[in-house]
Amino acid sequence: MLSLPKEVTIIEVGPRDGLQNEKNFVPTETKLMFINKLAGAGIKEMELTSFVSPKWVPQMQDASEIVASPPDIPTNIVLAPNRKGIDRALELGCRSVAVFVGVSNSFNKKNINKSTKESLEELKPIITELKKKDIFVRACISTAFYCPFEGKVAESDTLRLCEEFVAAGVDELSVADTIGMAAPSESFSLFSSLKERLPNVLLTAHFHDTRKMALANIFAALQAGIDRFDTSAGGLGGCPFAPGATGNVATEDVVYMLERMGISTGIDLTKLVEAIDTVSPALSRKIESGYYQLSKK
Repeated sequence: MLSLPKEVTIIEVGPRDGLQNEKNFVPTETKLMFINKLAGAGIKEMELTSFVSPKWVPQMQDASEIVASPPDIPTNIVLAPNRKGIDRALELGCRSVAVFVGVSNSFNKKNINKSTKESLEELKPIITELKKKDIFVRACISTAFYCPFEGKVAESDTLRLCEEFVAAGVDELSVADTIGMAAPSESFSLFSSLKERLPNVLLTAHFHDTRKMALANIFAALQAGIDRFDTSAGGLGGCPFAPGATGNVATEDVVYMLERMGISTGIDLTKLVEAIDTVSPALSRKIESGYYQLSKK
């Protein structure tokens, strides 16, 4: 008999993780319409933008304008990878901040020019400060399964990094298959171990669909007891520092699968498609998710 949750929380990452690798700059007003329509479709938690160098991620250059008009939902998350970004987020009144570290040293150095250990040591006192200010802290764990430079990442290394973040005081771990190489057996194994070792932290699974394995990996994570998933409307995304990594798993495909399985998401698929229609004309590529394509026939 399948062991499945009755409800699942979808964390929409399209406006941030989905758009960060877009070739064309998506106008700020288009992003805001996209964000508000996603909220209108029933999204309750969303990554809005990131406070990073516009030199390296030009798509996020309008972060200040985006957070000035947040949607009326319980959790609006901004990514801030370092002290400068975090200070800016706090100045603008953000109450939920995401930090990130790659399990793989090579990936971490390509991404933020620091080793995994250096990044963690830099973030620990910052996390302590954020918690003293009652800020919700989400830690994004990149290359939790495979690295584009080092190959297979040991599960023990991922578990160790997650445990260190929890010891530092984070509220949530978003554990990512950054290049979409994980197999369902690996998904089940890692998330089962995380559930067992870290029962008092929010655990979120983040899958990319590079090899069309994301839905299978989500199903395996459900079996491991995970009920929170990062997804991106339209399957938007990719990582500028992970060669070959394509988009995140599409929100609409995940919601359709879950609802067909009797798992409630609280998301209206018709309104979700309308949200994608808002941003689609500004993108450099077509929306290719299965549910979206079928909705247009």
